[in-house]
Amino acid sequence: MASPSQCTNLLDCALYWERDAADRICFTQPMGGGDANLRTWTWAQAVDEARRVAAYLKGLDLPLRSSIALCSKNCAYWLMADLAIWMAGHVSVPIYPILTADIVNYTLEHSEARLLFVGKLDPVWEEMKKGVPADLKTVSFPLAPENGQEQWESIVAAHSPLKDVAECPPDETATIIYTSGSTGKPKGAMISFGAMYRSGRGLSEYLNTTPEDRTLSYLPLAHAMERFVGQAHYLYTGFQQFFAESLDTFVQDLQRARPTMFASVPRLWLKFQLGVFEKVPPARLDRLLKIPILSGMVKKKILRQLGLDQVRVAASGSAPIPKEVIAWYRRLGLELLEGYGMTENFSYSHIGRPGRIRPGYVGNPYPDVEHRISPEGEILVKSPGTMKGYFKMPEKNEHIFTEDGFFRTGDLGEIDEMGRLKITGRAKELFKTSKGKYVAPAPIENQLASSHLVEACYVTGSGYHQAHAVVMLSEEARQKANGETRGILANELATLLGDVNRGLPPFEQIAFLAVAKDDWTVENGFLTPTLKIKRRVLDATYGPLAESWYAMNAPVVWQEAA
Repeated sequence: MASPSQCTNLLDCALYWERDAADRICFTQPMGGGDANLRTWTWAQAVDEARRVAAYLKGLDLPLRSSIALCSKNCAYWLMADLAIWMAGHVSVPIYPILTADIVNYTLEHSEARLLFVGKLDPVWEEMKKGVPADLKTVSFPLAPENGQEQWESIVAAHSPLKDVAECPPDETATIIYTSGSTGKPKGAMISFGAMYRSGRGLSEYLNTTPEDRTLSYLPLAHAMERFVGQAHYLYTGFQQFFAESLDTFVQDLQRARPTMFASVPRLWLKFQLGVFEKVPPARLDRLLKIPILSGMVKKKILRQLGLDQVRVAASGSAPIPKEVIAWYRRLGLELLEGYGMTENFSYSHIGRPGRIRPGYVGNPYPDVEHRISPEGEILVKSPGTMKGYFKMPEKNEHIFTEDGFFRTGDLGEIDEMGRLKITGRAKELFKTSKGKYVAPAPIENQLASSHLVEACYVTGSGYHQAHAVVMLSEEARQKANGETRGILANELATLLGDVNRGLPPFEQIAFLAVAKDDWTVENGFLTPTLKIKRRVLDATYGPLAESWYAMNAPVVWQEAA
């Protein structure tokens, strides 16, 4: 092959870089201890290591296209293991590194996994591993919790590189990506080699990516968005990839990588913003940004301290992001390109175009993607990244595509005169008030979450005369939630409620804000691994309190008072 553009799959792209960029650094991996303990791989070294593990997998004599699972936080070993799985002729099955034991067990059993790679994991692994079948063969990465399993480094040392790697036909399944399970049991989307390759190539061409670019890989590789951006895009283009060490060192990791491209989810963009506000209150920052001499210096300092001063492409995806947040970053000189996609189309669907951003819209479809709105208001998408179907779920596959091949997203939306898409809600999330009116919660949640007082929120109220919202306070607001300042906070929240309600039709207006005392985290089950709220869990937790909240007849109520 003369270039990646002449390949048909991502494995061939990796083999191209192995040959044509052998000595160029492809991975930089913290091994514990920050800058004092970094490991790097050249393309030749990384592919050689993958070939050696592939030789080990071939020696197991597993049936061709066996499922092999991966459970680890992002690291170089994750991507090398995926290459090894493909080289040996098998299918990778990512598992989120923060899941309950029953979901781990379900995923491994349902996917018929024959082997499990275990890597960099939090202490929660002690609970997760209870879901791993006792007879499932396990291989551990160097960063894995201490165990008695076979070790990656021992396998690499004991095997010669596999020379004749397996064929990866475009229509064959490359990976089975299980959905995050926010609406029930996870479903396994079968993504082909061709879909992964065409998506990676499409993004690279759209962003004009080159091997000189840099990224930091930290969003879960078990999720389609990071597989799309941090694997398919990466393998096609051949740029250098850095990995994050931990949540505590994240800013240092960013500063080390100085990424030229950075994608995140709304909650993290909000956290960055709130972190800035903790050092410089919003009113003071606003004044500084209005002073011509100081403005440029302040912007550069903020972006430099965040490690984002070299970013030429910034993006947000996985959930709606408040337009006020987009405007705030744009004021700093960082234009966030909002993206939209699903596991089922490998996240290759829509993205904002520089200079054509419209707040509240997720952008246009990629050049080779088609979209339309059904008569019922549902967004239909036809993408080269679309899955083959759900693994072992033929009854679901019958209804997810239109007769002419468009995927039924389940999202509601509208398209403007420039072809930009707006998400107006999720069909399954709509609820009806006692007045018979349907409410779409996501857009209202988006408005509430734009406040510096709110870290996350959830709008509900099925069967009640009016909807209400449960909010988890930001760190800034929590400091005011106790003692004499609680009344001040309550007034600020009441003002927020009034501001949001003024922009809503009467049937969608919120009766009150309920302040949750709980932290909503992935570990305690309130959030999915991609930081989306789990409505069923929130319903079960706060539903029994709703009647007493309505009886208080106040704009702001507190969970402990119910």
